[in-house]
This record gives sequence, structure tokens and C-alpha cells, in this order.
Amino acid sequence: MPFDMFGEVEKLSMGMDAAWKRNEVIMNNIANNDTPEFNRSTVAFEEHFKTALEAQDGFALKRTRDKHMDIGAGTTPRISVEEDTSTTMRMDGNNVDIEKEMTDLASNVIYYQTLQKKVSSEFSQLSTAIKGGV
Repeated sequence: MPFDMFGEVEKLSMGMDAAWKRNEVIMNNIANNDTPEFNRSTVAFEEHFKTALEAQDGFALKRTRDKHMDIGAGTTPRISVEEDTSTTMRMDGNNVDIEKEMTDLASNVIYYQTLQKKVSSEFSQLSTAIKGGV
């Protein structure tokens, strides 16, 4: 198996993309706290990521154009936004629990910052290796 210098960064980047999307979804839920009949949304990523990691072929690179080469086989984890229609918090049909959303937002910000620090650490290690430990 060839050495993949940026494999860890690629995985961390996917996590950061999911956290960013989750932040957008949570902020949308908070903004629509007073909107009648609004159903909150959630982001599913971790389950898809785990499935892709467990796949034998690993990750596939994303093709953005038809003329791009198909490099790598396997499963690319996806970020999916899912609407929660299973509960209703109030008489107007809205199911946003503002306290839960604020807690989820704080937790997600910490998660994103942790991933960001890890990516920075990966690049620092790579820089140290290139400079020969100087």
C-alpha cells in the first residue's frame, strides 16, 4: 500500500465540512424557532463516515467533471440533512427546542475547532519533516 501523506488531513477535512454544514443547519433551526409548522433538521455524517472507513476499498475521490479521471474505488461519505418530523414541541407545530439547539451549536463549535487544530498539527508535522527536524 503506498504512503498517503495527506490521508489524515483528507479525513479531517471531511469532518470539518460536516461540522460546518451542521453549524448552518443548527443556525437555521434557531432562526426558525418562531416559525409555525417548521420542522428542525439534523445532519447525518458520522454513520456514513464510519461505513466508508469500514469499507475494504477505502475512500473514492470526488469527481467534479466528467473528464476527470476516476481515481480510487470505494465509498465516499456523504453529508445528509434530514428533517425531524417525529416530534412537535409546541401547539403551532414547530419542533425546535431552543435550548437543545444552543447546546448542539456550542458542542459543534468545539468539535470544529478541535478538528481545525488537528489539521494544523498535521501540517506542522509535515513542515517539520520537510525541514529535516529544524
